[in-house]
Amino acid sequence: MLSQNSKELEERIGYHFKDKALLKQALTHSSFSNEQKVNKQKNYERLEFLGDAVLELASSKFFYQQHPEMAEGQLTKLRSSMVCEPALAFCARDIELGKYILLGKGEEATGGRERDSITSDVMEAVIGAVYLDGGFEEAEKFILKYILSDLENKKLFYDSKTILQERVQKDGRELHYVLVEESGPDHDKLFTVEAVIGDETVGSGTGRTKKSAEQQAAYAVLLKWGKQ
Repeated sequence: MLSQNSKELEERIGYHFKDKALLKQALTHSSFSNEQKVNKQKNYERLEFLGDAVLELASSKFFYQQHPEMAEGQLTKLRSSMVCEPALAFCARDIELGKYILLGKGEEATGGRERDSITSDVMEAVIGAVYLDGGFEEAEKFILKYILSDLENKKLFYDSKTILQERVQKDGRELHYVLVEESGPDHDKLFTVEAVIGDETVGSGTGRTKKSAEQQAAYAVLLKWGKQ
């Protein structure tokens, strides 16, 4: 299954591995390797460690060059917000990385394929794999294309709750979120939340957690306001 899926993923990201084993390792969760009785597959954790360092260097270089006016503290804050766990998970969803991950049965059953902590780790592992296979230049290309692109829109999404809260407070109004629906089994729940300003429902969002549903709802409101 992986050999077919790996070709599809290579096409999707525009990078073809010389060493296919690196890609397989980057996509292998520890729960999957632990289930193997023989020929245990290495999991992604060491590649994630390496990818994290490569990502920090590439993103530091990018923001340093893009923002000569910023002091060190501002650059650190900006980099942290753009390559944090939710940001990486958002980017992973853009390339549907979750569907290629090899998970153990238990992790699969509890919704691990959609969990931000896993998809963000795999994103870093893929960066580490590209770095080992093709060098820093190829890893940097991947990072620029899939993580450090369309930053204005991504920043709006990442900071949507804070931005919406600030805009509402500026107008002297109050914002709160209401959980309107909870569906699915305990291990794979979906939450639907509405953003309410005063007594008016202004947007809604759905997510695997209440927090992500609130973020989606806030983002929907900001997009709607942007078009008005």
